[in-house]
This record gives sequence, structure tokens and C-alpha cells, in this order.
Amino acid sequence: MTNNLISSRFDLARYLQRIGMEEAPPATADGLHRLIRQQQLNIAFENLDVQAGKRISIAPDDIVEKLVDRRRGGYCYELHGLFSMALQALGVPYRWVAARPMIYPELRPRTHVAVLATVEGAEWLCDLGFGSNGPPMPIAMASVGEVVDIGLGAYRLLEDAPGQFRLQALIDGEWQNQYGFDLWPQQWVDFEPANHLNCTHPETIFVKQLIAVKHHATGRWVLSGHRLKTVESGVSTFRELTDNEVDEVLQHIFNLPSRQTIGAPT
Repeated sequence: MTNNLISSRFDLARYLQRIGMEEAPPATADGLHRLIRQQQLNIAFENLDVQAGKRISIAPDDIVEKLVDRRRGGYCYELHGLFSMALQALGVPYRWVAARPMIYPELRPRTHVAVLATVEGAEWLCDLGFGSNGPPMPIAMASVGEVVDIGLGAYRLLEDAPGQFRLQALIDGEWQNQYGFDLWPQQWVDFEPANHLNCTHPETIFVKQLIAVKHHATGRWVLSGHRLKTVESGVSTFRELTDNEVDEVLQHIFNLPSRQTIGAPT
């Protein structure tokens, strides 16, 4: 079995154009970092289709058509599916991990996917799709216990037992768990049940409310329902939006269509 995602629609040059890169980065830690940042800066985390009652396809062709051809965003499976195709095209080895979100008061299943990419003989945790507190940089798997901070938020990876990892983010002065994962091999088909749950179950955050996250040079914008959070150099401000303002923000900040143009469920 292979963990490759094969899409006849994927073209590296078009992907690089979509994320604002003039040329392919080298297969180095710095190149990996730049690839992550450029995708985060140009492709939003968003659940507009789920809010419109649509089911999310994680078929490779559908991911490329949505995120590249139609210039939309997506959530973790879509964002990491596209990123994985780019790693393949660049010749960077990678694998997926199934992660258990730990940001909720109750125990949740492993409904998140992250990517482990190998460059310069080291493996790096890459996460472009964990929403409002996802890391804006790759984190070396060998950096267990070390604080990683590039000025856009501090993170650390802990190893609770051999092969059992936990990602934390420093939020409001406190280390908070984001998700846990192990290194059990995953195939893309393994994420189909979790994807179905995330986009259809009435108790998931994606079904309950609109979410959009877009990174900028010194922070990120986070839209949750009618509340817009703007993070600038570690300082957060909040603004409550009207219905009309939500659609204006989606279009002018997140570069996404208005909710009215998404269409009926398919």
C-alpha cells in the first residue's frame, strides 16, 4: 500500500502560484517552513461548505479543484491533502498521523490529521489545518520538550510515553493541550470516517458554527460565528459582526465567497 495521493488535476507550478511562491523551495527545513507559511498565508482554513449542508470530499481531484481551481479554503483533510500532494511533487517523504483533539472538555475521537515530513534526515510535524491555534512552523520531532517560537506563538511537543506525543500551545500565558497522536501508520482512506463525522454530525464544531482562519505576517484572523478575532504580534482584539459584516469579512479578509454564493447541498 502507498500513502501517495494521486490527482490528475494537481500541478506543482499552479499550486506554487496559488500560494504566492515564484519557485519551488528546496527540500530543507527552511524550505519546508516557507512552504507551510505560504500556504497558510494564502489558503484559509474554513468550513463554509459544511455550514451550507454539504459533505466534504477528500478525494485528491476534488481537493485540487476546490482549493486551487476555485481558490477556496478547507479544513484539515483538504489542507493537508493538498500539502501532501505538494510534498510528493517536491520529492519530500511524508506520512500522516491521526490525532485526537484535546481542546474540548470531553474526550474526542481521533478526528484530526497532521503530516510528518522528512527533510535533511529529520522528521518534522507539519500542521496547516488545526484552526485558530495551529503552529505556523514545522516542529522537529526530535525537539521534544523544547519551546519553539518564531514570534507568532510558542509551541512544544511532549512525549508522554514511547511513541505517544502531545502538542501544546502557549495561550494567555498557559500551556494548553492541542492534540495527541502516535506513529501508527495511516492510509488516506483511514480518514474517511472521521471526515464524514466532522462534516455531518450535529455536535461537531464544524456543523455548529462558521469558522475561518487566515494567517498574516504578524498573526492571524479567526472568525467564529459572528465574532472576529484579530491577532497582531501576540495581542488579540475582538469584534462582533452583523450578518452583512460576516460576508464582507469573508470576502475581503479571508478571500472567500459570501455564504449566499456557496449553493445548495449536493
